[in-house]
Amino acid sequence: NHTPETEEYGISSFTYKRKRPFHPMRFVEWCDHMPDSIVRAKGIIWSARHQEVALLLSQAGSSAKIEPVSYWVAALSQAQQQDVFQQSPEVLEDWDEEFGDRMTQLVIIGIDLDREEITKQLDNCLLTNEEFQNPWERLQDPFNWEWQ
Repeated sequence: NHTPETEEYGISSFTYKRKRPFHPMRFVEWCDHMPDSIVRAKGIIWSARHQEVALLLSQAGSSAKIEPVSYWVAALSQAQQQDVFQQSPEVLEDWDEEFGDRMTQLVIIGIDLDREEITKQLDNCLLTNEEFQNPWERLQDPFNWEWQ
């Protein structure tokens, strides 16, 4: 009888998806102290300080990188948006009236993951209701890239 490696080693995964931006400093702090059970995390991040661009989180073991990956469709001109919608109508499936395609979608892979705890930790990195109401450009930006 062969036991699949996922069962034998306790490997599992889940997708974390939210339509509220991360507070950039809290999210970077979480990345710096990610639970040891996470072996790999990868996906698109919505940071409140970066309304124009989607960020890519790519983490493997102790190495994590966050960098701009593309413009949000919602940040494009109306004409450019219409072109995207015609070429990729699936973009509209998750479209938000106010924020467009901005969202976070991460795949977390690990060993003996505590999905509830990791989800709670990530939810604590999201903007609070009070922060959501205040100007986001006042939030500290932990990144030093030039994106054009």
